[in-house]
Amino acid sequence: MTYIKDLKNFTIKGAEKIFNNELMKKIRRVVKNYKLIENGDVISVALSGGKDSLLTLYALKNLQNEINFKLNAIFIDEGIKNYRKNALKYLRKHVKKLEVELIKKSFKEEFGFKVDEIKDYFDTPCIPCGIFRRYLLNKTAYEVGASKLATGHNLDDEIQSFLMSLVRGDTFRFYKFGPKLDRIHPKLIPRIKPLWEVSEKEVIDWVVKNDIEVQMERCPYSKYSFRFKLMNFLNEIEKIEPGTKENIMKSFKKTFLSLKKKDVKVVECKECFWPSSNELCKVCELKKYLRNITQQF
Repeated sequence: MTYIKDLKNFTIKGAEKIFNNELMKKIRRVVKNYKLIENGDVISVALSGGKDSLLTLYALKNLQNEINFKLNAIFIDEGIKNYRKNALKYLRKHVKKLEVELIKKSFKEEFGFKVDEIKDYFDTPCIPCGIFRRYLLNKTAYEVGASKLATGHNLDDEIQSFLMSLVRGDTFRFYKFGPKLDRIHPKLIPRIKPLWEVSEKEVIDWVVKNDIEVQMERCPYSKYSFRFKLMNFLNEIEKIEPGTKENIMKSFKKTFLSLKKKDVKVVECKECFWPSSNELCKVCELKKYLRNITQQF
């Protein structure tokens, strides 16, 4: 990112400099207003190889000039043919340039299977992928001593998640929204979203204006998800009525952001001993399901 201090071989043009500075102001404001990062923190960035998580990494690297914290990145290979391999090619260049440690994990090594190998056992591959990915990100962040796990969720992602829960009547998930999650169990690493007020369009503009090498193609399985359909719907509404997404976020902040679940029950899974809201966590539940129908994994 061209506004990063102390990085060599960057040329800053007028328009790009203004854009980058304004974008960084927005990210810095969220970090400051919601106290996402504090001195002494160890921040792990969930680095997928896409534009959002990469911007998150660059922005946090920039903030190290202002806040004393350590930074690393976690990359998860879910086992999707060619998809993560291509992403990793770009990521290696960026983490080397930024001098950030990259920690690589895979579904195959951790769980014994790839997403490609189990996709046909579910209505959509996104269901098991999301559950296993979140589990492994948290477990890895915990193992490396992270105090926070930063994700690349932008404004568009947040309102999509909010509306998905709203239409499903899943009010339990409301406490998970917002730029920061509190620690509710010693083994659950709090998540922060530095891009919480940054639109997807702004992230794309950052990539284009700064000529950032990044994997732009979406996961080949994303088209099967409800989120994908909702994203397209919101984009169409935004074309007809510009500002709709911002208005949804404003409404969310006023109405739902203060709704924090006070009685969230967290126990430890009887199988893997990681935090869970039930006796058996979703990961172990899905692994049991896969063993029963495949006699493997």
